[in-house]
Amino acid sequence: MKLLHHNNLILFLLIQYSSIVLSINEITTSNEYYPEERDALIELRDSLSSKADLHSKWTGPPCHGNDSNWVGVSCSNGHVVHLVLEGIELTGTLPPTFLQNITFLTKLSFRNNSITGPLPNLTNLAHMEFVFLSQNQFWGPIPLEFTKLPNLKTLELQDNYLDGEIPPFDQSTLTVFNVSNNHLVGPIPDTPVLHRFPRSSFDHNSGLCGTPLEIPCPFPPPPAPSGPPAASPNSPPPGNPPQDNNNKKKKSLKPWSIALIGAAAALVPLLVIIGFLCYYRVVYRKEAKKEVHEEPRMASPKSRRDPERGIELEFFDKEMPVFDLDDLLRASAEVLGKGTLGTSYKTTLETGQSLAVKRLNDVSELSKKEFVQQMQLLGKTRHENLVQIVSFYYSKDEKLVIYEFIPDGTLFELLHENRGIGRAPLNWATRLSIIKDIAKGLTFLHQSLPHHKVPHANLKSSNVLVQRDPQNNSYSHAKLTDFGFLPLLNISSRKPYDQKLAAAKSPEYAQGKKLSRKADVYCFGVIILEIITGRIPGEISPANDETAMEDLSDWVRAVVNTDWSTDILDVEIVGAREGHDEMLKLTEIALECTDEVPEKRPKMSEVLQKIEEIELKHREEEERN
Repeated sequence: MKLLHHNNLILFLLIQYSSIVLSINEITTSNEYYPEERDALIELRDSLSSKADLHSKWTGPPCHGNDSNWVGVSCSNGHVVHLVLEGIELTGTLPPTFLQNITFLTKLSFRNNSITGPLPNLTNLAHMEFVFLSQNQFWGPIPLEFTKLPNLKTLELQDNYLDGEIPPFDQSTLTVFNVSNNHLVGPIPDTPVLHRFPRSSFDHNSGLCGTPLEIPCPFPPPPAPSGPPAASPNSPPPGNPPQDNNNKKKKSLKPWSIALIGAAAALVPLLVIIGFLCYYRVVYRKEAKKEVHEEPRMASPKSRRDPERGIELEFFDKEMPVFDLDDLLRASAEVLGKGTLGTSYKTTLETGQSLAVKRLNDVSELSKKEFVQQMQLLGKTRHENLVQIVSFYYSKDEKLVIYEFIPDGTLFELLHENRGIGRAPLNWATRLSIIKDIAKGLTFLHQSLPHHKVPHANLKSSNVLVQRDPQNNSYSHAKLTDFGFLPLLNISSRKPYDQKLAAAKSPEYAQGKKLSRKADVYCFGVIILEIITGRIPGEISPANDETAMEDLSDWVRAVVNTDWSTDILDVEIVGAREGHDEMLKLTEIALECTDEVPEKRPKMSEVLQKIEEIELKHREEEERN
């Protein structure tokens, strides 16, 4: 018995020891990370700047097993597998080889930023599947190494300044490919994979040709003529034809004849040179006169001479100083931003007048009649809370919309930039006023554009411009921009383009349902929550909540649940206790606006009425105090 008891005790101790060892191994494995991957990410962090403040958010190990606390980083088994930093205004140049040590990377996305320099080096990243580098300022050629990524499924490089020729991509895994809106040249490579993609994948590259652009490539130069056949040993040398014996007795030229021929030979080239100089002088004078009237290009990286440029600009405000297309193209230009619909520039005319010019993307197949009718409708839609459209321009290759210039920035910048020490907090009264202004502008659009399914369609905080009051230097007025563009998108392939719009964030779009004006209501609800919480939709919530806020309203619902909680409030307004009741009411309105069922969302006129009642009560409270 004692022996049996002793054996059982030994067995029990062995089992306990094994469990402890396994536990230690699991803990060690879960805490394991790869220093070379961290060093590579730190090198990236130190090379770029952004509004996301990566210096404070990228600390400690990037991976804990399958989890990561680093913004934009996802991990698997301690390795970094996703690096996604989208729309956070990254600026700077990527380190040349920082990705070489992140060998398990499968997804890389830097889209919608302002990164400059050459594209990153992806050599030997055998696991790479998704590469999103669109809407930046990358320049230089597309590296040939991209064609050697064996598992590449998606490559998006559109809306950059890339040049050179397209490499011969032929990976059978490649299903999404876009290099439009660059400076690429030469024939599109004749590979079965590239032939699968539509014209829109290659559009707006002035030097590209071939299928599917339907632009014929110039024929290659004819081969150089081959030299004369080699002489046989018995044949006479070239240049010395065999002499006819009958010509041996021909008389040689006399000396005076030789002198006359020499003089003529010298005189003819001189006459040719004199004639050419006279001709050049006449032509040069004509060209100099023509240059006085020749139209210069717009100061923009992607401008190109347009043979159809000829219509006059149409102005909607008769009291505004008139300018023509030449004035606009001569103006100095500064890039304000690259959005989902195109690139915006601040242009300053020679008169000193500043304007905002938007160069539209993805409307190349729109007819002149459709574009002009739509712009005339939008230009006549005037309201104090809408950015005024001054004029527009149409040609086959260029569509420009000219706005009044609002110099004080966007609501997104006001809410999210320069957080930390030294920032002037945005008080609750200002936030409430901005919410009301947005509601007024959107309600007017819904009333003025009854035939538009989604009158705004691109409502988000970066498309709300906020003006300062010069007297007290406070933000006092908000205006909506980028409205009314849904009908201008490429009708023949609408879906890929309307995905770019904010309305595509609504639940009904994800469900494949048709969009309606209730999609605008949904976007407005998201903006209210963004103003109240101070958080960016789509980013990961801080404070131990690892749930992605793809839908900000879902996060608020989860936090508030059945009881009101101040946990959702932006730290800048949580101290304004007298406004908590108003914040609660507006949160309830926002959650109604973001209901998953479009039919349950209120009309904008009803929303505006509720907001005006809240603001009126707020003013009365302030006057009493």
